[in-house]
Amino acid sequence: MTAEQVITESVKEFEKVVSHLENEFSRLQIGRANAALVENISVEMYGVPQPMKAVAGISIPEPRSIVIQPWDKGAIGPIEKGITEAGIGLNPVNDGVVVRINIPPLTEERRRDLAKHVKQLAEQARIGVRNARQEANNKFKQLKGSGDMTEDDLRAAEKKLQEKVDDANKKIDDVAAGKEKDIMTV
Repeated sequence: MTAEQVITESVKEFEKVVSHLENEFSRLQIGRANAALVENISVEMYGVPQPMKAVAGISIPEPRSIVIQPWDKGAIGPIEKGITEAGIGLNPVNDGVVVRINIPPLTEERRRDLAKHVKQLAEQARIGVRNARQEANNKFKQLKGSGDMTEDDLRAAEKKLQEKVDDANKKIDDVAAGKEKDIMTV
């Protein structure tokens, strides 16, 4: 394995971390309806837990409501139960045909809590980037120890890797700042 391959692997790992962070942010309930809030909620159907998106169509007819149209009428009860048990703070309303969820507006206190949560998620992402960098640095040291890399090559590879780490951290900061702005906007 060469230093370039190690850096390429690390960059892929950084991209996974950023992608995971964006996915986590999409699930946050920020006062607007979003299908990502409910699409992965586990629903017990036919004795098997399944994601909501596998048993029903999810639509957003208005900015503050989600409508879940089950493909099987017998799924309404399990869908309602799944949403209640998910602990996302939303109350489903079953009208016999569809399940509706009204998204309440956020209070200022809840906005601040969500902003703190965004910062925590961003910090977890930065930790993931640091861990990937540490793994890459260990591989560089193994390459140097086995004689496949000189001291100068090691320094150059570490410098290039650090540039990629800085890019990933900037992406994380940008994504977190955008989400925080969304949350604090009334």
